[in-house]
Amino acid sequence: MDLTGVQAVLFDMDGTLVDSDSAVDRGWVRWGAEYGVDEATARRGVIQGSPSDHTIARLRPDLRGAEFAAAVQRQLHLQYEDLDDVVPTAGALELVATLDRLGLPWAVVTSADARLARARLGAAGIAAPELVTVDDIRAGKPDPEGYLLAARRLGVDPARCLVVEDAEPGVQAGRAAGARVAALKGIDGDLRITELTELTRALPDASPQPV
Repeated sequence: MDLTGVQAVLFDMDGTLVDSDSAVDRGWVRWGAEYGVDEATARRGVIQGSPSDHTIARLRPDLRGAEFAAAVQRQLHLQYEDLDDVVPTAGALELVATLDRLGLPWAVVTSADARLARARLGAAGIAAPELVTVDDIRAGKPDPEGYLLAARRLGVDPARCLVVEDAEPGVQAGRAAGARVAALKGIDGDLRITELTELTRALPDASPQPV
């Protein structure tokens, strides 16, 4: 795997740096029970990698205005305090430590809001030097706005960034931003990886390049 020329790494959070799958599942099942959506439908309807309002619009298309906003807020609140089982994904801590050692800037770009992102990253023991959440942008993944903003904050051309994702909307967002995309969980990216340690092994061959 050749990562020569990579000047920054932009990570998705849930499922990529942070294993929060169980907490996410519990949150949607509880939300569904409150909003008349059966468990199987709630689980099947979740749009992985996109903001929660996208999923709620699919599960309850009848909700409008204040009712819709309240449903979105309720879903978020169900997840704020549920940090059981939230841990770093395999190889995450080693990878970000390697990035820091090499002096390669990195950021987290997530469809979560800032409160939830900080809670889950904290539970996983990950301190992101730059964090872009749904609070910072107008359009969530698959729109590239979040990744473009992260690259701009880091002062790196998006074409020199490596995006790391585990869901199709995030892969689409990374590609639309003009970045290379490493994809987990069998998703079709520019690079297919099974775990983050594959990137760690490749990174010693990469070094910061002049912007």
